[in-house]
Amino acid sequence: MFIPKEVKFFDLFDKQAENIVQAATFYKKLVDEAAFTPENVRAMHEREHYGDELTHTIINTLNETFITPFDREDILALANHMDDIIDGLYMITNRFCLYKIQNPSTPSKKLAAVLAQSAQALQKALASLRHKKQMKETLRQCVEINRLENEADVIRDEAISYLFEHEKNPVMVIKQKELYEEAEKVTDYCEHLANVVESILVKNN
Repeated sequence: MFIPKEVKFFDLFDKQAENIVQAATFYKKLVDEAAFTPENVRAMHEREHYGDELTHTIINTLNETFITPFDREDILALANHMDDIIDGLYMITNRFCLYKIQNPSTPSKKLAAVLAQSAQALQKALASLRHKKQMKETLRQCVEINRLENEADVIRDEAISYLFEHEKNPVMVIKQKELYEEAEKVTDYCEHLANVVESILVKNN
């Protein structure tokens, strides 16, 4: 049965955005300190599990709500893209541990920094989305997320090029290439979310 009332989806978005910021900050810390231990992987998995719970809550709330702040498909898209981001951060963390990377490379550290910045911009974009008067700020953060995704593309491409030219161990080439590509993919997820936010602004202003 649909409930004819406004439900505070923005509060749920804020919780998930905060979870993403904490996960991205934690991931950067693990890369900078070369601390991909099983214990830290479990800690990241807990954040991923919490993210799943928030995603389910958003979807369940959507199914029970008649009046929504904007189109239902956009709410679902935001929920799914945020879920992709937190899943991606956990996956990379787990791979570092599985591959026993003792000393994360400089490109990995650069990509981790870009991910942390993207998460912060994402959080600001979603927070400002609830206030129509802050449309310029929302768009500014979306532009920043797109810029960071382009920066990640460059870091990934340069890192893979250097890897093929200088790394003699073929197994390490495979491992590092995957880690670079998966880190960049998470910035793609952030950009996908920014695109949905921009679409919401166009539809509702």
